Amino acid sequence: MGLFDRIRGDDDPRVAFVGIDGVPFSLLANHPEEFPNVTAVIENGDGGAIDSIVPPESSACWPALTTGVNPGETGVYGFQDRETGSYDTYVPMGRDVQATRLWDRVSEAGRDATVLNVPVTFPPQRNVQRMVSGFLSPSIEKASYPDEVGETLDGMNYRIDANAKLGHADDKSEFIENAHETLDRRFDAFEQYLRQDDWDLFFGVFMTTDRVNHFLFEDYVEDGEYAEEFFEFYRAVDDYLGQIREMLPDDVTLVVASDHGFMTETYEVDCNRWLANNGWLSFEGDDHEELADIADDARAYSLIPGRFYINLEGREPRGVVPRSEFEATRAELKNDLESMTGPDGEPVAKRVVVGDDVFDGAHDDIAPDLTVIPNEGFDLKSKFKPHDDGVFYHGPRNGMHSFENATLLVDDPDVSVPEGTNLYDIAPTILDLMEVDYEATAFDGASLA
Repeated sequence: MGLFDRIRGDDDPRVAFVGIDGVPFSLLANHPEEFPNVTAVIENGDGGAIDSIVPPESSACWPALTTGVNPGETGVYGFQDRETGSYDTYVPMGRDVQATRLWDRVSEAGRDATVLNVPVTFPPQRNVQRMVSGFLSPSIEKASYPDEVGETLDGMNYRIDANAKLGHADDKSEFIENAHETLDRRFDAFEQYLRQDDWDLFFGVFMTTDRVNHFLFEDYVEDGEYAEEFFEFYRAVDDYLGQIREMLPDDVTLVVASDHGFMTETYEVDCNRWLANNGWLSFEGDDHEELADIADDARAYSLIPGRFYINLEGREPRGVVPRSEFEATRAELKNDLESMTGPDGEPVAKRVVVGDDVFDGAHDDIAPDLTVIPNEGFDLKSKFKPHDDGVFYHGPRNGMHSFENATLLVDDPDVSVPEGTNLYDIAPTILDLMEVDYEATAFDGASLA
């Protein structure tokens, strides 16, 4: 039995969630004539700009959005995390997410979920009726459950992700074509399983929006060479959202959200080079290439994006900062980070967040001590290999993530998106829309429904 075989009104309310990775709300709100389907959702329900999380990186954001709790509970802080009590680092995958996912709660309530292309969900879970893992999955075949789904997707030329390397070229034509093809095949898969599966929760993510923003966002902001191609891509996104909305029965609420906002990028910033230049970090030898190569006298180090750690005695294997000096050392580093300026003298940090203020949970032992939320233009990186680029350099991207200005749209007149809403509010809102019970203390956010 598929979605359209149900008798309307006989079942509990359902939700279709569509993720639009990295889409800033201002892009949609400032161009209602370009995006009529988004505008219709806002007019029928509500929509607004929401805050992301610290740090606003997709690898940390999607686990937070899909669990409703901070990285201290999910155990995922970014694209690269550090092993407890070690300098070894790893790329977090789905199995590293320690908190309960939204679809797990739905399944535990005896309801069915179809989950497609959500980042950081590999390997696919087998406690839902269907899952195709997204970003970081090695292949369609390995990312798909049930197993035959991989053959179906392969037959329709489905892609887990767009080819971002194509965006490095000066001529963006091939990248734009690849982005459209990836978007089109994603919609084909969404449409097939929206119609085929008898789901209570459909949860699918368009990630290509993030890729397009990384390489064309400045063209949008400054009406550059590829501004029309940027809008053409987003018109396609809007059209697909409209088609999804049209195919949903009356008992389904459409929720659309991004995991972070976007803004223009001027410089990439090597935070470890900056630490080294300012006496905080040194490496053993000239062939260093990983965190484990920091020298015994290093007082601090950084991981992307803009996460800073004190090399603390008793926590790091070769920690040199005594615990009795931790607070003073962290305050000193915070002051230095707040004073960091770019090549033209502008401040790099919009604010510096103390870890204790935002990370809380069973997995806060690998939480950063400080996280920099940068001003527009400064994309914070953390290299461990020697290079000649300096602290500030130009990379291939012209767009970067932002903490503010993420998107939330809810196609329900009884739901509003007030100022102050953040990523943690999405999971409890979806459960309330579905009338799935949960403990009030289960989330860091609060329901909007």
